[in-house]
Amino acid sequence: MRVIAGTARSLPLVTPEGADTRPTTDRIKETLFNMLQTYIPGCAFADLFSGSGGIGIEALSRGARKAYFIENAPKAISCIEQNLAFTKLEERAILLKQDVCAGLNNIYEKEIDVIFMDPPYGQEQEKRVLSVLHGMKYVTRDTLIIVEASLSTDFSYLEEMGYTLEKEKRYKTNKHVFIRKA
Repeated sequence: MRVIAGTARSLPLVTPEGADTRPTTDRIKETLFNMLQTYIPGCAFADLFSGSGGIGIEALSRGARKAYFIENAPKAISCIEQNLAFTKLEERAILLKQDVCAGLNNIYEKEIDVIFMDPPYGQEQEKRVLSVLHGMKYVTRDTLIIVEASLSTDFSYLEEMGYTLEKEKRYKTNKHVFIRKA
């Protein structure tokens, strides 16, 4: 796994060993950031269930003003710290070492421009997080929320939670769902 573009382009990233995390492949990451290229420069970015931190680091490398990383697994936290130091991006990064829903209360921004989450599949964590996010002042109608999920994950509840589904990008094994507040 590596940084695709920007100031840290081509630098390799370490990932936690074992099956607890599923790093987003370089190809899917490149597709995602091609869709996000107009949002990233100067943005405040949040990477939830950060794993190795690859998505947030990609955003910083491409010009995000600041990135929040929320992760509670010790092995993943160690990887994020190593990756931020190696890419020399730690000055613009805030690592919150806690449960995602608790960590959301420790983001102090007027607005977060882009929120990316890659929760464990099949546990409905995205639903829990979206519920908490809806009450956060930094999540506005302009905030773009992207959820990486299994192809079978159901998002039919979005409207009743006060969100709109903007688009869905499907891959062979998973999908990215683009959401905004209604």
